[in-house]
Amino acid sequence: MRDVAALAKVSLKTVSRVVNGESGVSPRLTKRVLSASHRLAYRHNLTASTLRRSDGRSLTIGVVLEDVANPFASTLHRAIEDVAVAHKVLVLAGSSDEDPGRERQLVSAFASRGVDGLIIQPSSHDHRYLQRERNTGTAVVFVDRPPAFLVADAVVTDNAAGIRRAVQHLVEQGHRRIGYLGDVHLIATAAERHRGYVEELAEQGIEVDQSLIRLDLRGIEKAEAAATELLTSSRPPTALVAGQNLITIGAFRALRKLDLHRRVALVGFDDFVLADLLEPGITVIAQDPAAIGKTAAGVLFRRLDGDRSPWQEHTVRTRMITRGSGEIRP
Repeated sequence: MRDVAALAKVSLKTVSRVVNGESGVSPRLTKRVLSASHRLAYRHNLTASTLRRSDGRSLTIGVVLEDVANPFASTLHRAIEDVAVAHKVLVLAGSSDEDPGRERQLVSAFASRGVDGLIIQPSSHDHRYLQRERNTGTAVVFVDRPPAFLVADAVVTDNAAGIRRAVQHLVEQGHRRIGYLGDVHLIATAAERHRGYVEELAEQGIEVDQSLIRLDLRGIEKAEAAATELLTSSRPPTALVAGQNLITIGAFRALRKLDLHRRVALVGFDDFVLADLLEPGITVIAQDPAAIGKTAAGVLFRRLDGDRSPWQEHTVRTRMITRGSGEIRP
């Protein structure tokens, strides 16, 4: 910075103001400083700046997601990033792969880099370890699922209500044998969705048939295999509810291979790209990951700005999108 100041024939303070985007520097001086910076290949060192900042901010946040490749998680990440960019903050992100140990490793790695806050889609079943980070001033917000053994801000979806709407919709089409394909039952959201399925069947006066339920399905291939098993059984379901977007894709693959995609109804939880272009289009209970991410980032930055109100759980509602697959009658 001293070299830039000398070349531009300005004070060190003027260079500091320009590179930090502060006001009070004339366009003429700003142009001289930027020209000198370019000639000297000077790059602003944010790490050094952090050491000098009076508020101790690093202008970075860490985001821990289940899998950044999943369309839900990637949309969530982009929404968080859009809010962060508006605050001139950089987002560091990583995938936990539903591994509590990896979640803690990512949190530790981000914390060691001095992130100002954390947004976590939790995998761990005990989040008391985060109290240390909170005690040092790191803001923490959870998305998609609430934390365990820790009171904190969270932004979640009405999971059980969404699945209940799916079952109700299929019953309205005349279905009574409704199969269910669910994610790992230890995941809080998966457990809520399964609960919604069971509760709505009871509400509709339909006895739960365990032979129509397959849980702990991770990924498209396992979902396809489970759906194929159900659909080729001696008493197959006339409709399927899929509890997650990758499971929905696997279920549809099974229906297509068995040439049942126009005879067996399907409603999925979570929308996904090209769901409307399939034949038939896939009826879904759509979450709003963009709204979840935007809300979570908003809560995080309010906390960083000094909001000390009680921790809250914010719920983002789902909506049904009817495209054809869920309107097939038995």
